[in-house]
Amino acid sequence: MVSRSCTNLFDLASGGLLDIPKTSGRIPRVMTVPGIISDLDDCGSNNEDSDVLSSVCQERLIIVANQLPLLAQRDPVGGFWTFTIDKDSLLFQLKDGFSPDTEVIYVGCLKADIDPSSQEEVAQKLLEDYNCVPTFLPPDLQKRFYHGFCKQYLWPLFHYMLPIFPDHCDRFDPSLWKAYVSANKRFADKVLEVINPDNDYVWVHDYHLMVLPTFLRKRFNRVKLGFFLHSPFPSSEIYRTLPVRDEILRALLNSDLIGFHTFDYARHFLSCCSRMLGLDYESKRGYIGLEYYGRTVSIKILPVGVHIGRLESILNLPSTCARVKEIQEQFRGKKLILGVDDMDIFKGISLKLLAMEQFLKQHPELQGKLVLVQIVNPARSMGKDVQEARKEAYSAAERINRVFGYEGYEPVVLIDCPIPLHEKVAFYVVAECCIVNAVRDGMNLVPYEYVVCRQGRQKMDEASSTNVESSCTSVLVVSEFIGCSPSLSGAIRVNPWNIDAVAEAMNSAITMLESEKQLRHEKHYRYVSSHDVGYWAHSFEVDLERACKDHYSRRCWGIGFGLGFRVVALSPSFRKLSVEHILSAYKRTNRRAIFLDYDGTIMPQASICKTPSAEVISVLDNLCSDPKNTVFIISGRGKSCLSEWFAPCEMLGIAAEHGYFIRWNKNSDWEKTSSLAAEFDWKRIAEPVMKLYTETTDGSYIESKESALVWHHQDADPDFGSCQAKELLDHLESVLANEPVVVKSGQNIVEVKPPGVSKGLVVEKLLSTMSHSGKTLDFLMCIGDDRSDEDMFESISNKASCQSLPIVPEIYACTVGQKPSKAKYYLDDTVDVVKLLKGLAAASTKQPKHSYLQVSFESFS
Repeated sequence: MVSRSCTNLFDLASGGLLDIPKTSGRIPRVMTVPGIISDLDDCGSNNEDSDVLSSVCQERLIIVANQLPLLAQRDPVGGFWTFTIDKDSLLFQLKDGFSPDTEVIYVGCLKADIDPSSQEEVAQKLLEDYNCVPTFLPPDLQKRFYHGFCKQYLWPLFHYMLPIFPDHCDRFDPSLWKAYVSANKRFADKVLEVINPDNDYVWVHDYHLMVLPTFLRKRFNRVKLGFFLHSPFPSSEIYRTLPVRDEILRALLNSDLIGFHTFDYARHFLSCCSRMLGLDYESKRGYIGLEYYGRTVSIKILPVGVHIGRLESILNLPSTCARVKEIQEQFRGKKLILGVDDMDIFKGISLKLLAMEQFLKQHPELQGKLVLVQIVNPARSMGKDVQEARKEAYSAAERINRVFGYEGYEPVVLIDCPIPLHEKVAFYVVAECCIVNAVRDGMNLVPYEYVVCRQGRQKMDEASSTNVESSCTSVLVVSEFIGCSPSLSGAIRVNPWNIDAVAEAMNSAITMLESEKQLRHEKHYRYVSSHDVGYWAHSFEVDLERACKDHYSRRCWGIGFGLGFRVVALSPSFRKLSVEHILSAYKRTNRRAIFLDYDGTIMPQASICKTPSAEVISVLDNLCSDPKNTVFIISGRGKSCLSEWFAPCEMLGIAAEHGYFIRWNKNSDWEKTSSLAAEFDWKRIAEPVMKLYTETTDGSYIESKESALVWHHQDADPDFGSCQAKELLDHLESVLANEPVVVKSGQNIVEVKPPGVSKGLVVEKLLSTMSHSGKTLDFLMCIGDDRSDEDMFESISNKASCQSLPIVPEIYACTVGQKPSKAKYYLDDTVDVVKLLKGLAAASTKQPKHSYLQVSFESFS
């Protein structure tokens, strides 16, 4: 285990690129409530100023993104910089979702190159005037971080483009990855300058900063941290090609809440966590959570909205009204289809133009009556692919205009230059249809903006001489591959690659009845107006608070090196069990019971050979030789293999098949703990059902026991295996409803067994038998690793609280692995378990042991 006082865990290369500076004080291990520290590390209580600051500091939200919501302009004469708020920035608009009392601080880069000599002065001014903390990246680092790794590698990959052809996207370059990590480290440093970890929440945005959570979690284990991804998250088949896939996944999992626009993106992320990290997730009362080293990482699914007030203010500008009149005059007698897209290879501009060309071929009667206005926003990245996309779009537009146009009429109007927002809004108002044909897009707010602008306002209606009823209509043609598509149920959804289908969608949009247009528009406007950017931000904030509510009730430990760092969050009473800790109790007690699971406890789960080693046999034999000890192996395995494996341990007790069979030592007979399963007719019903699922699930198999049938799917595809397991569980519960059995699911298994058979029940019966023998236990240790062993821990805990016991025994319930458990102790792995048992065996009194328990087990059933 690595202490959090280590400061150089993030070195990815020589030179200490990612060193984190030491701080004057250390963070407490355990905090009960904010401001009350129950267990301080050294030096923590000496910082009086920080204690006072923590108690009076207002709760704040720190928003971290690649760019600040500021516009920068340099005076050409004086050379000084002036800054204004970018009211169209999502980061600025989301403040509407917060309480007026919430203080928001922004951390990010400026859209300007500030001379190093002026950076300190600019930073001070931005913090004082705008609550902005600028992150200044050297030009070379900025180029390799943003234009290199982000835009030329990560962004294409997240949009499903593999770097197979170097002409279209870059191959993975370790130096660019190093620049990405270094830039994220600089962002983290800026957050650390302003954060009050006890009170502040941090909200990180988008794929530029996906490893930032690790840096923040490393410095403050209890930082309240949310992350929202504004791009698609690709399927596992695409994502797994990323050489640093595990590092990015683990970094994201250092957040408390991870947000996605659609369920598809969240599903792909969860699938990657399952397939690559072996993590399970579940939904509880509508919330999806991932268990990660004792922490629950929550998953948020909600598409971002638009700022309706901002659009309405633009609608009511005189310049907008004037521009609407000009556009109406320019396209008088023609129907307008509008497209607004960035110039890149994923927006499908050329496909849209091809569909327009096909539409005009199929409907020559509309020649001269229909115009596609395509507004092209400036490209956000550089590269050959952008140039090719622009060249292809221009070529298609020129061809269409040459074939179908004539003097005074151009079917395609390409506006490839920056235009002010009011002019774009004016086009929204006039267009009867808006088409978004992207082949892949994270969200795309153009359809939302179009719906709001078409809703119409009184001033706009008067200026455009349009009656209110006709202005409240709109038709959307949207690609099924964009994030906003699922929320626009009234839109005409298309596959952008299907040119004929898109052309037909255009025709449907143009020829649709006004009444239907109005109904579709009203449906969209109800959603867009109720799910604006403020709603989105407020919903995320509420869920972030919920995800962080138990931060001060857990013991936190930082472990791992580099970007594999993570925090283990455990109960304050949950601690590691060491030989030194247990040895004194072991030596002073005279009647001991030791219960051990097998697979995953004394035998590694991943081991191919499941036969116990000579070392394990020797240790168990030594423990059994002590007359003060009663040692039991309690396993789900069958009695035949357990008998064979542990034959050298004559005094070892064995509970096979989760306790259905009991044997006190090698010379005693096997006894059944349940009389309810004398008949096994149910097997003839259950086995064919299991075989059906085995045949259809590659990698699965059936384990047949005397008392149970178990269907294993650990070697099957994780997603498909889990899906089949749920179906099998339902199927078996249905067909076995009238049989004396229970059907349960476990870790990669579905099991059918008699009722009243569990490790917890067999432990209770073992303890009861020992009590009737006249020997009072004063030491009880139980070690296991999986869900079935949790029943044992619960049983011995109940034993400790039993008021009828003359002596309360020393109880040590221990799980293998640092994870949530009913046990109060843990050991890291099977190596630690064997080491502990060896330590106890060395302290044992080695004498011939006689069997003192020849009592029939069944008499106590």
